[in-house]
Amino acid sequence: MEFVIISGLSGAGKSKAASFMEDMGFYVVDNMPAALIPKFAELCMASPGKYERVVLVTDIRGGQTFDGLFDALDALHSMGCQYKILFVEATTETIIKRYKETRRIHPLLRPGESLAEAVGQERKDLEPVRRRAEYIIDTSALSTSKLRGEVLRLFGGDSAVPAMGVNVISFGFKYGIPLEADLVFDVRFLPNPYYIAELRHQTGLDKPVYDFVFGYQETRDFMTHLENLISFLLPKYVEEGKTMLVIGIGCTGGQHRSVAITRALADFIRQKGYQATDNHRDMTRA
Repeated sequence: MEFVIISGLSGAGKSKAASFMEDMGFYVVDNMPAALIPKFAELCMASPGKYERVVLVTDIRGGQTFDGLFDALDALHSMGCQYKILFVEATTETIIKRYKETRRIHPLLRPGESLAEAVGQERKDLEPVRRRAEYIIDTSALSTSKLRGEVLRLFGGDSAVPAMGVNVISFGFKYGIPLEADLVFDVRFLPNPYYIAELRHQTGLDKPVYDFVFGYQETRDFMTHLENLISFLLPKYVEEGKTMLVIGIGCTGGQHRSVAITRALADFIRQKGYQATDNHRDMTRA
């Protein structure tokens, strides 16, 4: 079981780090009371296969001290539960700027005190936790995508599969564009199998229709340009921190041309090493 405890300064990015780890398959619990951590660990250890990768976020909300956390960590050690601590921090100037932007109240801010004093007190209170951390990330100069990349580097394992899924959806324009689509391509300019009587009631997944669509040079030229564009875009979206990219391919009814192109594009994306699925929203509509 992989057991990670995230702690650190308020406003440093703990929640962001936890959300990235959730996207990586971790089960995330935010702000669990320290006294409950050993009980939760017992539950995880007693449920093999269900809670294999767990993240607990604990911080100084509510003004609590960390004596209880250290007791909980000692209990985990005595139980034989291996854990690691990720400590997330940032400069005082960076945290003050973030609080001003979000207009939230620092958990240690008292009447008459400055925000800088509250951050300084929290930094002092958390120093024992920082000293016990296996990993420390300073987010002061990190964009969201770079923070995600750092978390992926630390906890993503050795998988060579990029941590972004791609869903390619065929659809018919007469039924509307998929609301979830990030990119939409219109293939209504391609020759339409609908006007071939023996192909009309088949779909783009059937070989005769697929061969018809790709029997035209303009289809093959279009796929060359589309594949070059997608090859350029995919790593850019990964860098940006996207975890799911949805590509819509549309024709008139969503039965023939868009289905064939979607199938071919999804195969191409899988060959590039990405996790890709192809779905055909309107293929079976009359």
